[in-house]
Amino acid sequence: MDLIPLLDRIGEAPTAALLGLITGVTFGVAAQRSRFCLRAATVEFARGQLGDRLAVWLLTFSTAVVWVQAAQLAGLMQSGEARMMAVTGSWSGAVIGGLLFGIGMVLARGCSGRLLVLAATGNLRSVVSGLIFAVVAQMSLAGALAPLRDRLAALWVTPGGRNVNLLSALHLPAWSGLAIGLGVAALALVLARRNRIGAGRLVFGAGVGFSVALGWVLTFALSRVAFDPVQIESATFTGPSANTLMFFLDRHAVLEFDVGLVPGVVLGAFAASILTGEFQFQGFDGPAPMRRAMIGAALMGFGGMLAGGCAIGAGVTGGSIFVGTAWLALFAMWIGAMATDVLVDQRGTIATA
Repeated sequence: MDLIPLLDRIGEAPTAALLGLITGVTFGVAAQRSRFCLRAATVEFARGQLGDRLAVWLLTFSTAVVWVQAAQLAGLMQSGEARMMAVTGSWSGAVIGGLLFGIGMVLARGCSGRLLVLAATGNLRSVVSGLIFAVVAQMSLAGALAPLRDRLAALWVTPGGRNVNLLSALHLPAWSGLAIGLGVAALALVLARRNRIGAGRLVFGAGVGFSVALGWVLTFALSRVAFDPVQIESATFTGPSANTLMFFLDRHAVLEFDVGLVPGVVLGAFAASILTGEFQFQGFDGPAPMRRAMIGAALMGFGGMLAGGCAIGAGVTGGSIFVGTAWLALFAMWIGAMATDVLVDQRGTIATA
């Protein structure tokens, strides 16, 4: 992939933002059409159901793993150079942050990525929740909550100044990641058939996973030709939401992949909802759901920053390159979400039945 002509024409920072925009639009269209949502998948599982939301999530996750691992075998990216692999990881942050994020996404009725997609389709509840998420994420990154995040993250960290590659730690061959992805994809397709999911939704579900691989490959290609150091990254919404917010608030902020990613998701989801006639303004039903959503968004903002990524960033993007703390964070998100559904939503349903 030759990015040199583009770099010569518009410069490195705008090129990075453009690559983020391309990744974001791909993600936004695919996520809107597939109704991809980790929160919905965890709720189904907590209620003993192996339904369509779980099937779509497994397909997205496995597609990301397959594409990313295939790209790595083909030399189109190197996971060891990815930022989340090349820095010290936090096991404690993954556990605590993952649990908080899982709790928050059930309360807010969607993870940060899902909220962004819904906001673009006219859901004003998601607009409010998304703004709170971004503000709290920024506070956790460099504001009043940063010292607490640092203390919790430092409780238990990975050794050697790097994160843990699970495939290497288990002494598995290079092709094992691709094999694992194909195995999960087979399970997803079995569930999809049982739930009679249409081919179109499956294609778009796989498209969400493809967008993750696309981000990895594009930023890796840019890192090979850019003069200044470039972070090798892909779709995630905790840091990028905070960075995008600050870009529009700080006139000294610079363009980067993150700043293109978030608007790209909005544009993609908005266009998909308009073209399919699904754009519709929606608001809160009352003060209680609003309080619940605001609390959930705040928990996700802090939890996602502490865990090193959101349901997409840690759960799919980090998972696709087998980052140790990302897999632990994803597991903690599932536990936190399922526990919240059982203790809050299911008990509430029973009480009002």
